[in-house]
Amino acid sequence: MSNPLAGLFKTRQKETARLDLYAQGMRLCGEYLAAWGDPPTPRHTRLARAIGVYAASLDTPSADPFDALLKVGERALEAGGDGGLGLALGMAETSTRVRQRSRGAWRLRGLALDGLGRGDEALECYERHLTLLQDTEPGQEVVRRVDTLRRRRACLEAAAAVFPQAGPSLRELLGQPTAVAAPEFAAFVQARVAEHGAGDPAVRRLLKLYGTYRRLVERAAVSDPLLDGTTPIGVGGLRGLIEGRTVCLVPDADDVAGSALGAAIDRYDLVVRCDAFRLRAQDTGERTDLHAVSLRGGAPWDGPSWTQPAGIRLVFGDPAARWRRATRQRLVPGAQEHVGDASLRRPLTDPALLGEDGWETATTTAFTVLRLLDFLDVSPRLDLIGFGLPGRLRPREAEWVMDHATHVDDSKMRIALR
Repeated sequence: MSNPLAGLFKTRQKETARLDLYAQGMRLCGEYLAAWGDPPTPRHTRLARAIGVYAASLDTPSADPFDALLKVGERALEAGGDGGLGLALGMAETSTRVRQRSRGAWRLRGLALDGLGRGDEALECYERHLTLLQDTEPGQEVVRRVDTLRRRRACLEAAAAVFPQAGPSLRELLGQPTAVAAPEFAAFVQARVAEHGAGDPAVRRLLKLYGTYRRLVERAAVSDPLLDGTTPIGVGGLRGLIEGRTVCLVPDADDVAGSALGAAIDRYDLVVRCDAFRLRAQDTGERTDLHAVSLRGGAPWDGPSWTQPAGIRLVFGDPAARWRRATRQRLVPGAQEHVGDASLRRPLTDPALLGEDGWETATTTAFTVLRLLDFLDVSPRLDLIGFGLPGRLRPREAEWVMDHATHVDDSKMRIALR
């Protein structure tokens, strides 16, 4: 004969365990708030409000705190940073323990792990989310991330196969967080380039895989990748846009004041300008075919929007998180036809491009874009106009330019590199 009290006891045990999980989630919120020392932003304010709603739901017998728990996780994800992502993951883990078949909880857990660079774990959570969806149409965000993570892993596996004897060190990176895998992969590439030379076919294959891997690591460059008609481009796309075209790099109007070089500048196929600049048609010309800008300061995303019309806009900056945030917040829809993706954000130090150590972190934008264009080596003419004056380039940069110059015409303020 069954004991009716046994079922009641089990029900109460489950309820107690559920309440303990909710209390654990509240403790995580408290720890986050206690460690929160930065001035509040609108995102943090929304997170604090969500935590308040969650706390109130725990004290209301008729309320189900689950939705409020998920909302805290979503707001923590929006807040970002290691603290926000850590809280989002904690709330997601709590959510999946409360309801193991919650599609939203597994999605949140995947996004939090993805943000923390734990790609393989994130992939498992995304796949669990997709399984639970069954016949429901999945969100494009999750589908895109699943594809990205799978391709990223495939790049590492293929790179390990290019140099089988040295490959085991790369295979050990499979399953490692991105913060560990990405620099180790870069070091592996640099070692193979130093050992075999950049012209070696296997090294070229490796460099191509590394470039693909870096683009996949930093794929989410902007919230809307098309930005009202803007097309993201990588190294190959940039090469195709400048191939066979004459190029000149021009400074601000004050640097060429009174030069009357405007008409000569506009006769080039591609006119390059850097950072903030002013136009004076008679001296600077009127076109801006490529605008390059470097991110400076502790909060580069707070700078003015890039409203100057340009055919191509290249944004240089490091680390990746700051670059992503700045491009999201400062690019203006319709102000450019093409925008450089993450593979072009640090050409001087990226092993897939120049891979040169020793340059200062504050390298001028003009020198960075000049070195990139020189490296691509597809322009029959590459000139600097007005950069021969002191202070336009740093001393070491100016020395490099003069060492590689093929002709200097002081009367036209021109230094030719081709």
